[in-house]
Amino acid sequence: MPSAGKSDALSSSVLVLNRSYAAVHVIGPRRAFSLLYCDLAEVIAAENGRFANYDFQAWREYCELRVEDKQPDEDWIRAVNFEIQVPRVIRLLKYDRVPSRALRLNRHSVFARDEHRCQYCGKRFPTSQLSLDHVIPKSRGGDTTWENVVCCCLDCNIKKGGRTPQEAHMKLVAKPVRPKRSPLIALKLRNPKYECWRIWVDGATVEASVF
Repeated sequence: MPSAGKSDALSSSVLVLNRSYAAVHVIGPRRAFSLLYCDLAEVIAAENGRFANYDFQAWREYCELRVEDKQPDEDWIRAVNFEIQVPRVIRLLKYDRVPSRALRLNRHSVFARDEHRCQYCGKRFPTSQLSLDHVIPKSRGGDTTWENVVCCCLDCNIKKGGRTPQEAHMKLVAKPVRPKRSPLIALKLRNPKYECWRIWVDGATVEASVF
């Protein structure tokens, strides 16, 4: 199995398909390699416009053949005596469940929708310095919906308090709306290295989670 090490590759993401090739989850490389090593999943890789399936051993051998031809958008992990590429897509061999079509509204999905940008001051912050704000405060009857919850930095949250934006003389950067797909997936798709996901996730609802 690959060594964890401190490689940035371990911060990348892997799209998980069910047995019917429907996208169901997004996981990290550690979990992906565990599933592959235990023969619970296989790698799905694009080759010359077509897709090929690899079990763990076949994927390792494939990677050995092209270890000297790494591409800039690829993530590789060094094990004790070999290097292996982090797959972008894997397929579960014994999982048939179809994901829910509902979009989960939580801190991470709202932060992703708003691109970690405070919707009042317009600045981007790390997750630890962000919170959720109800545009119409809950104490004033505001609901916890996509259209009423925004990403907000701690300072702006304190400044706004239990008031509406108008009462606090604060203007929203953008009107909050319900996204068409999982914001976490949409954020990933902006990175060219996850472009191969589009064939699986366009029109699908996929949640990032620990599977």
